[in-house]
Amino acid sequence: MKLILVLTFAILNTVNLMATAQYPDKLIYKGKEYALHSNPLEDYFDKYPDKRPKGGMMSSALWRGYVASFEFIDSQLYVKDIQIEVMDSSSKELYKTKWKTVLKEVFPGDERIKTDWVTGILVIPYGKLVNYVHMGYGSTYEKYILLEIDKGDLKKEKKYNYKKYELFKDRQFEAFRKTEEYQKLKTDLKKDGSTDEFVDSFLRSYITSYTTKILED
Repeated sequence: MKLILVLTFAILNTVNLMATAQYPDKLIYKGKEYALHSNPLEDYFDKYPDKRPKGGMMSSALWRGYVASFEFIDSQLYVKDIQIEVMDSSSKELYKTKWKTVLKEVFPGDERIKTDWVTGILVIPYGKLVNYVHMGYGSTYEKYILLEIDKGDLKKEKKYNYKKYELFKDRQFEAFRKTEEYQKLKTDLKKDGSTDEFVDSFLRSYITSYTTKILED
């Protein structure tokens, strides 16, 4: 997650190269499949970089190189599958690709993979597309579900329409600004010469990725 966010920050702060909407991970929640505006495996791969799937096609629409799917079982978050995009050598069509599962390569021998490394907020957009942004997970949708996770366990659920979601991010950011983590993070992001205004705007936009609990209550 940190790698993707740092890359996003660098792109936004320079030129919008590769500023492409991303293939989302997927989550089955209460019997329905959603696209995620979060990537729960990234913290795991930050800690174990040698586990990151290899051999997949990477593109501006898939910086992380894989698409993962997750599900809740008894309010615990589990990895359901991990897929990479590869060339389909069996196809007669030129440059035809297919999706290949690599779950057992990442987690060999594990039947059920609980995401005990995940502590943070998962963002689920759903409903109508209100505003398309050709950048990361920047598009706005009609409704949002926020799930607060602690070591893979579901602790809290919040639902917002898109207007109230923007208000939530404002309140969450204001609460985050009072923490020592905010001061440290801002100092790190300003090392390349970014202004206070740019850094704060970035952190506010991606506040659900930089905070592990819903602070605005």
